[in-house]
Amino acid sequence: MPDPSEPPPSSSEIAGKAEYRSPVPDLIRMANQIAANFAHHPADQAAREVAAHLTAFWTLKMRSELEEWVEAGGEELHPLAIEAVRISNHTST
Repeated sequence: MPDPSEPPPSSSEIAGKAEYRSPVPDLIRMANQIAANFAHHPADQAAREVAAHLTAFWTLKMRSELEEWVEAGGEELHPLAIEAVRISNHTST
């Protein structure tokens, strides 16, 4: 069991450790579900709505992890979710 007084391990420290489960698959699944819920709107509007949802309801840590995933290629991520991350980053600076 990890020591709660220590910072979480970096990705390089956890590589290959079976007991660590990355939150990224869950973030991808959730972001894809959100994107699917807005996909019936025009693409620009849908991406803004997904970005607004992520900003309003996701923690900074969740958004940062999703942003890192997008920067690494965004594999398996809905195109609206990718665009939403880019919009969120552009408007938050």
